Amino acid sequence: MEIRRTFDIVDNLVENLRRDDALAVKRNGKWEKFNTLQYKEFVDNFSYGLLALGFKKGDKIVTISNNRPEWNFIDMGMTQVGVVHVPVYANLGHAEYEHVLTHSDARIIIVSGENFYTKIKDRLKAAPNIEKVYSFDDVKGVSNWMEIIELGKANAGKYKDELKKIKESIEPEELMSIIYTSGTTGLSKGVMLSHKNFISNVHGSIDILTVKKEGKFLSFLPLCHVFERMVNYMVQTRGCAVYYAESVDTIGDNLREVKPNGFATVPRVLEKLYDKLLLKGKELKGLKKNIFFWAVNLGLKYELNGANGPVYELQRKIADKLVYSKWREALGNNLENVVSGGAALQERLARVFNCAGITIMEGYGLTETSPVIAVNHVDYPFMKFGTVGPVIKNVQVKIADDGEILMKGPNLMMGYYKDPEKTKEVIDEEGWFHTGDIGELHEHNILKITDRKKEIFKLSTGKYVAPQVVENRFKESQFIDQIMVVGEKEKYAAAIICPSFQFLHGWCFKHNIKYMDNKDLIHKPKVIERYQKEVDKINSTLGRHMQIKKFELTCEEWTPETGELSPTLKVKRKYLKEKYKVKLDRLYGYTDETGDVGTPKE
Repeated sequence: MEIRRTFDIVDNLVENLRRDDALAVKRNGKWEKFNTLQYKEFVDNFSYGLLALGFKKGDKIVTISNNRPEWNFIDMGMTQVGVVHVPVYANLGHAEYEHVLTHSDARIIIVSGENFYTKIKDRLKAAPNIEKVYSFDDVKGVSNWMEIIELGKANAGKYKDELKKIKESIEPEELMSIIYTSGTTGLSKGVMLSHKNFISNVHGSIDILTVKKEGKFLSFLPLCHVFERMVNYMVQTRGCAVYYAESVDTIGDNLREVKPNGFATVPRVLEKLYDKLLLKGKELKGLKKNIFFWAVNLGLKYELNGANGPVYELQRKIADKLVYSKWREALGNNLENVVSGGAALQERLARVFNCAGITIMEGYGLTETSPVIAVNHVDYPFMKFGTVGPVIKNVQVKIADDGEILMKGPNLMMGYYKDPEKTKEVIDEEGWFHTGDIGELHEHNILKITDRKKEIFKLSTGKYVAPQVVENRFKESQFIDQIMVVGEKEKYAAAIICPSFQFLHGWCFKHNIKYMDNKDLIHKPKVIERYQKEVDKINSTLGRHMQIKKFELTCEEWTPETGELSPTLKVKRKYLKEKYKVKLDRLYGYTDETGDVGTPKE
């Protein structure tokens, strides 16, 4: 059947692609599976329940949930009666929650469980539009979502014909969801997305997916994020089973259990995976250790299409037998497609994993574009390291005179909710969306991102610095977890560095460096000296004006929960500049004060 609206995906599964494990989740140590007919039954009963509660087309429901089959049941159940789904991250700040709950005009909230409810219960006073809160798990004093399901079952006969009429009346161009962007400055904007936006993106991307309909996908990125959500729709359109990981911490175990054919990820997960592999390699002894790092270095030099010649390819076969095959085994030994998005992927990671037979397909897009604009394919010449791949078939891209990437296509948002002015700022009169990213188009319509337009800054010397490029280079170091490069209108570029504390602690143990805590650790002369050595080494690979002349270390990890990173793990520059004002002033000689994270001045 033709898929034109998101809920058509479920009907297509029932008609053509039934399976016993349409959706699965691990709970209490066991994988709980839902077959296609159970999926459809939950979806319809949720729709009947909403109709019985008086929900109408255009009403809004906020969800704050982890990844689980129930997310799909209510997502599809809402959209097939025209109710607008507003999925929200679980790690927003108080002000952001109040903004979303009130600005969205939502009538009810559905949360996963007690942890999620605790985050928003005190915000409800500021949102009189919220009539009720429901929860998937049992939470004292909160209605369970099964009340809606049971209400739906009791009223199925009454609303069966009405549901059919509503579904038939819904056009692909109608509003289906509002996603609040996780922006790095200010309160988020509500991106209005239609069925057509998502489904056109599914159709534009699905042929790139090599996984067959019998395949399985592991899901662990938040489903409220546009990237994971579109992939979720796409793999279900293909007929694949979706297995929801217990958490980001259990990805390794879940990969080995499920043996999926693919998953979507962000670069940070791949960076941590690579670091874990290197740590395991360092635990090896003698010849095994030498062979391991020989294979790693071979991977870092990998070129597509056999461009390194037959001798290299022979060495690669040997490395595959001795090392790479064990990497694949640790990831379930079944991966065909790993799609990376949400931020720039370090080129070395793309090389080494693809060399090892773990196909990493870096893509690019925004919430406003539902999201995919371009993505690397699995094969040369439509995969190119250091790029985000060819523009997908139903999207147009052009590069503006100032280098900004502009796009048009059926995946372009309807606009920002209640904000026509901001919509006009990003979509020009000719319908081109201004992405805010700088890039280039190469052969085969392959797109390369060079930086964020708003983040490029000019030194007082007149030279421009693209911070993302510099930051990605520094994050290749095992000593560095995160970094923010600064220098707008200053004589030189400087940086705030968040150490990779797990690695640093190991290095300190090896070198007999004693410390009380991380705050004490980052002031140890030998630690500062080691970071200076690392900075000098990486600086030698950069142009003079891009080099980091001074740096300061932080004593705390940066996370979305503590506010330094966005939910998609991007550095929140405005927040960090306020938090580390004393450090930044010191970097440029504006103050001689000392201080560190947690002091009143920082």
